[in-house]
Formats: sequence, C-alpha cells, structure tokens
Amino acid sequence: MVSELALKRVYAPADDGDGFRVLVDRLWPRGLSKAAARVDLWAKEVAPSDELRRWFGHEASKWEAFRQRYAQELAQPDKAAAVAALRQTLSAHHKVTLLYAAHDEAHNNAVVLQQMLRSR
Repeated sequence: MVSELALKRVYAPADDGDGFRVLVDRLWPRGLSKAAARVDLWAKEVAPSDELRRWFGHEASKWEAFRQRYAQELAQPDKAAAVAALRQTLSAHHKVTLLYAAHDEAHNNAVVLQQMLRSR
C-alpha cells in the first residue's frame, strides 16, 4: 500500500524523492518533453472528461461544483475501473507523486483524486 501520496506540478523539476511519478491529466503538458517530465505512468483514464475540464476552466469559484462533478465521474463504471487499476499499480510503491499541469496548486483534479485515493 502507498504510504505517501504527494502532489506536484509536472513542470517542477523531477526529484528522486518523488518516488513513482503519475501524470493524472488527460492532455500531455505543453512544451514538456517526456524525458524532462520523467513520468512513470500516464493515467489519463482517471482525468476529468473534456467537458468537465473545459467547464471548470480552473476558476476557483467553480471549485466545489467541480469537486462534486469529478467525484461523480470517478464513480462511473469506466472511471471506477480505471481508478481500481491505478490503485492496484500504486500499491506496489512506497512513495507516489501525482503530477498535474495546472497553475493552481489547490484547485485541480489531482487534489480531488488524491483525497479519493486516501479515503478508500
């Protein structure tokens, strides 16, 4: 089981202390090479739908509604299966860092996903 589940902006320099690095965005980060990103797993299946991502637009005023809608998406059978597969993969690692591209460190899908993974 993962004993440490951290969050980090994918544009921040990779560090050996990050452990297993998982990108949880649907789109690959602009201008970032795969070598520089040092992503061990790209879990785009657990990212918010394009519709939800566009609706949210990283507007803090929509944060609570986004959290609820994203949680509902994660409960849908296809996403729930992807989350279960991700959880299984993560269980093999002591330290995992969920990576995201958003500028806002407090209001992004990785925050919601981290909370959900910790709660179950």
